[in-house]
Amino acid sequence: MKILDWYIIRKFLGTFFYAITLLIVIVIIFDLSENMDKFIKNHAPLSAIIFDYYLNFIPYFINLFIYLFTFISVIFFTSKLAGNTEIISMLSSGISFWRLLVPYIISAILLAVLSFYLGNFLIPKTNHARRIFKDKYMEKLTKQGDRNMHFQIEPGVFAYVESYNKERNSGFRFTLEKFDGQKLVSKLSAQRIERDTTNKKWIIKNYYIREFKEGKEHLRKGTKMDTTLRLKPSDLYTIKEYFEEMNMYQLDEYIKAEKLKGSLAYKKYEVEKYKRLASPAAIIILTFIGMALSSRKVRGGIGMHLGLGIALTFSYILFMQISTVFSTYGDLSPAIGAWIPNIIYTLIAIYLLITAPK
Repeated sequence: MKILDWYIIRKFLGTFFYAITLLIVIVIIFDLSENMDKFIKNHAPLSAIIFDYYLNFIPYFINLFIYLFTFISVIFFTSKLAGNTEIISMLSSGISFWRLLVPYIISAILLAVLSFYLGNFLIPKTNHARRIFKDKYMEKLTKQGDRNMHFQIEPGVFAYVESYNKERNSGFRFTLEKFDGQKLVSKLSAQRIERDTTNKKWIIKNYYIREFKEGKEHLRKGTKMDTTLRLKPSDLYTIKEYFEEMNMYQLDEYIKAEKLKGSLAYKKYEVEKYKRLASPAAIIILTFIGMALSSRKVRGGIGMHLGLGIALTFSYILFMQISTVFSTYGDLSPAIGAWIPNIIYTLIAIYLLITAPK
């Protein structure tokens, strides 16, 4: 590490944190003015507003725009270096263009690691408190599930619930079918199913069980039965953007469980999983593009570089949104959808780096 490396790293990270801090303050002011009536109407305590909502809002917002502000920071301070002919002086002193990239790469990797940690570990924890506050004082994040829900709760075991009431922890018209391959082994039908929150069991009421053995049907009836099922109440209602509270490992477990049930809801979670992996890589890619664009001294100065940089960044966001929609609601693989913008902009970065003045 040379003095020049530390100089560029300080410029890079200093500009980034200064810009993101200013934006966070502005966004909090606008968000507060927009939601003030909800806070007053729902009697939200001041301590909860500050510590549960806005304090936990900061890491979420940093990670949301980290690659955008990384790019803007690179464009801004590198354009100033180029405008002051510092880049020319560095290259004239014998430093190669590729060696000049080293402090940029180090800074970008540090921000990428920060983004990975925020998105996969810290933000799911802070989002838990933030979403509890949001559900209580701003908008309801939980809603009743759809009617006529079918899913597989374990291999060969299929459940059906006509409807479920979250407040009463009870479902109506419940069936449970067990198969051995393609052969139906037993079928349980019940008028009502209730969740015992104390023992974490299900209480099945007014049921009858049909069992098929050796070509014969056996029928059993009952009014009440306690049982354990691989069925959670949360499987029977929806929580808006619940993936925000899940870390990397919880996302994987949830996706596996949803695939086992035969539910298509896993696609949104799988898209989120791959976006969390692709976003840190975008930081490094956009750093290369920003450095290659702004390292040349042009007549338009910083304004020209910033305009072009912001246009490229928003086109990246547009590509990301389009691929996300196709991955969630179409046939595009979530992994491919999340990485398509990175692949396209990697090619742009390579071209710009090759053609940059050296």
